[in-house]
Amino acid sequence: MSTEHTYGPTALLTPANLMTGFRLLVAPVFIYMIVVDRISWWTTGVGLLAAMSDYFDGIVARRHGTTTSGAFLDPLADKVIVLGGLYAIILARPHGVTTFIVPAIIITLREIWMSVYRSRSAKRGVSIPASQLAKWKTFVQDWAIAFCVIPITAHHIWLATATIWLAVALTLYTGWQYYYVGKRVVAGAS
Repeated sequence: MSTEHTYGPTALLTPANLMTGFRLLVAPVFIYMIVVDRISWWTTGVGLLAAMSDYFDGIVARRHGTTTSGAFLDPLADKVIVLGGLYAIILARPHGVTTFIVPAIIITLREIWMSVYRSRSAKRGVSIPASQLAKWKTFVQDWAIAFCVIPITAHHIWLATATIWLAVALTLYTGWQYYYVGKRVVAGAS
């Protein structure tokens, strides 16, 4: 299959960005559903819809050409869904506070730090694209949330706990990896 770059790097209205926009619109619905009716197939379905749009917008973006707006919007949508989902679970279930609060804080701090770091790097002309491991990190974070809403797995707290701590490990490692690679790129450009 050949890659056809239909859209230029500054294009805003692309099919991939529309899918990402859809994910941003679905995110508050998903978060609300977790708080109101955490363990349900409806909540699971909306979460699956958001996850599938994330998967497919990546495929579409690679096929039609990635854009700077997509490079900003896609991670933003991931952050809204992951952080919103984690904090919604903390609000929705009493023992969720003890299970998820420390991982949620660690992931939040890493995401804030990474956003600031990427922004500063961009001002120096250094782009830090998402690594394959960072995509897996988001996948594992999504599953930690999913295990809390899917009726079959929601009562097995150990499963969500193990998954969220794996996500924390990947979150910290990929944060370090971005920092290390960014430093090398800046040093090489000097």
